[in-house]
This record gives sequence, structure tokens and C-alpha cells, in this order.
Amino acid sequence: MNNPKLWPYILVGLCGIIWGSTFSLARMATTAGAHPLGLTFWQGLGGGIVLLVICMFRRRWPVLTLRHCGLYLFLGLLGTAGPGALYFYAATHVPAGVLAITIATVPLMTYGGSWLLRIEAFSPRRMAGIGIGLLAIVLILAPDASPLGPSIALWILLALLACLAYTIENIYIAMRIPHGTDMIALLCGMLFAAALAILPLVLAKDAFVSIAFPWSTAQWCIVAMSIVSSVAYAMFLYLIQLAGPVFAAQTGYVITLSGVFWGIAIFGEAHSYWVWLALGLILIGFALVTPRRVEQQLAEV
Repeated sequence: MNNPKLWPYILVGLCGIIWGSTFSLARMATTAGAHPLGLTFWQGLGGGIVLLVICMFRRRWPVLTLRHCGLYLFLGLLGTAGPGALYFYAATHVPAGVLAITIATVPLMTYGGSWLLRIEAFSPRRMAGIGIGLLAIVLILAPDASPLGPSIALWILLALLACLAYTIENIYIAMRIPHGTDMIALLCGMLFAAALAILPLVLAKDAFVSIAFPWSTAQWCIVAMSIVSSVAYAMFLYLIQLAGPVFAAQTGYVITLSGVFWGIAIFGEAHSYWVWLALGLILIGFALVTPRRVEQQLAEV
């Protein structure tokens, strides 16, 4: 490539567009009859298998000490099994574009939680971003925000609860995971642990989704979600190494925007002005919360 400084921007775009499709894939799978718990199991197992292949090529494997296995289980429940199941339940009722908007609250919550725990310093600009993000969520929950009517509010709150779980996971990793930890190997262990942890509940609820041939829409979506989410996460981690975490955080803009437009392209979703206004506000809040060190990081690439 003639201009290597373009590569991080290209990665941000590709990663965000790929990752943004997962909301529509989840909605396709649930509307095709796949049980949310069964989808959560396959998200963990399928994603773990994809990352295990990546670990094999890198020759860097998940550490299997008792301490590490406990960590995989804790983070797997907190960052995959719990929020994954909540999102899949919500996907049955909430438009894919609205789900994509809710995920943008994670960086807002992460800064708020980090400030409360004194990991981050107080910043009026970033606090204003949180306030604007909260206003966006209020607009989404407004009675006229969706063609589905007021009953959608409960399912959006379920999605926001999943975002809270992701937030706690982010803060825990920032506080407790040693610098230099191989994040791909860590994620691989987390996904396998999540699949094993939720399997008893899947069997008890008779929620297992068979992937025996011939495949229907649900099975194709399961495979696609496993590949897409794992590859996108690996790209994101590579982007952190290439251009730093602050620049990598810009992926969130593309994920949210592409998630909305994937929903329009696949389902023909038509959003009210409340949702479009909320989208604009959540992106503004995201911009205010994101630290202003992107230019400095790119200068070092």
C-alpha cells in the first residue's frame, strides 16, 4: 500500500461493517425459530473454534491452569453467555438497527464506571457525552420510537442490561488483566468456557439448535455469526496493536452506523424520526466520550 497511514482507517471500516452485521444475523436467526439460549451456546462454541484455529497458526494457546480456567469462566459468563442470551432474546422483538444503537452505550457506561472507580479522571466534556447518550436512550424508549409500539421498551432495556454486562467486563479487564496478556488466547478460552457454562441450561430448556444438514436460515446465521464476530474481534485487537486503543475505539461509530443500515438493507426497517435523532445523539455522545489522542497515535504508526 502506497500510504500505510490509510491502513488503520481501512481496518476500522472493514471491522465495523463486518461487526455491524451481527445484529441482523441475530434477528434473522431468532425469527427463523432458533432459541436464544441455543444461539448463545453456538456463539461461544463456534467462536471458540474459529479463534482456536487462529491460535494454532499463531502458536499461542489459552493457558489452562486452574486460575486461568476460573478467569475464562467468569469473563465468559459476564462477557458472552449473559449478555449474549439477553441480546438474542431482545433480537426477537427489537429491530436490528435499534440494537446497533444500544451497543454504542457501552463506551459511555465504561467511562462513567471508570470515573466512579477513579480509573479515569473527571472530564466535563466526557460527562456531557454520557448525558447526551442517556438522552438518546430516552428518545429510543419514547412511545413513538418504533413501529412496534410501547411494548418494545422492555426488550430495549434487556439489551441495555446486556450492555451493562459488557461494560463491567471492560472495566474488569482494564483493572485486573495484566498488560501484555494475549487477548486472542484469552478470548478463545472465554468463549469455550461460556459455551460449557450455558450448555446445562440449554439442555434443561430444550433449547439446543441442531446444526445437522440440511441447513436452514438459522444454521447459516449461526455459522456466519461465529465467523463474523470472531474475525471482527481479532481485527479489532490487531487494530489496537497497530494504532492504539483510542483509535481502535472509532470502530464503534462504524459498528453502530452499519448495524442500522444492515437492518434497512436486510429487513427493510423503517425508523421513526425519534430513532434517527437518537442515532445522531448517541454518535455525538460517543465522540465526546472518546479521548482526543487519535492524531497522536496515528503519527506513531
